Amino acid sequence: MKVLIVDDEPLARARLQRLLAQQAGYQCVGEAGNAAQAMQLIHSLQPDLLLLDIAMPGADGISLATDILALATPPAVIFVTAHPQHALDAYQAGPADYILKPVSPERLAQALQRLGTQTRAHLERKSAEPKLSYIQAGIKRQIELKDVLYFSAEDKYVRMVFSKGEAIIEQSLVQLQQLYPDNLLRIHRSTMINKAHFQRLISANGKHWVVLAGRGDKLEVSRREVANIRSNMS
Repeated sequence: MKVLIVDDEPLARARLQRLLAQQAGYQCVGEAGNAAQAMQLIHSLQPDLLLLDIAMPGADGISLATDILALATPPAVIFVTAHPQHALDAYQAGPADYILKPVSPERLAQALQRLGTQTRAHLERKSAEPKLSYIQAGIKRQIELKDVLYFSAEDKYVRMVFSKGEAIIEQSLVQLQQLYPDNLLRIHRSTMINKAHFQRLISANGKHWVVLAGRGDKLEVSRREVANIRSNMS
């Protein structure tokens, strides 16, 4: 489950990151220091869950949680705050839980267990085929992720290759891997493939390549990724 941490205190964000790392099945995909930045990351990263502070500069966490409810697929919210007096107002925004600082590992685990593994955003994203946007000939277009063969980082841009051509996209390989960890597999520091199109791994003279279904070309594999490919695609 993808988690966005929202808190104006860097030390508080760092502590939540450490605690979250102890919980299997949860990945921190980003951090925000205020509500405006958080809303931008919600749109770009599509997290399943927010660990959300209440008292922040500008719009507070309760206002952000209320705004989130208007989204088509709102992430779940767990408030993490040092102010127990906000609890009544906070629950009007429909959070999954309300945790008081300092957060203990046990209390965070309890909140995550109560939330479960299937938030509304998680379920709806699972049922819908992910799509990527790109600009071609000055026109904004979309392609379903299942139709993309692989991504290649070249200089300062990422090239997306699909069956009928290729295009330049804005996301980095790291961002793509965070967004679609179940679909994509890194085979090289500059190359990531769509698992759905993997055909075979071939090796010769100490070198390795991946062959994708329906394509004759071979994609170079770095030695450090060979074991990971074999475990993922066996």
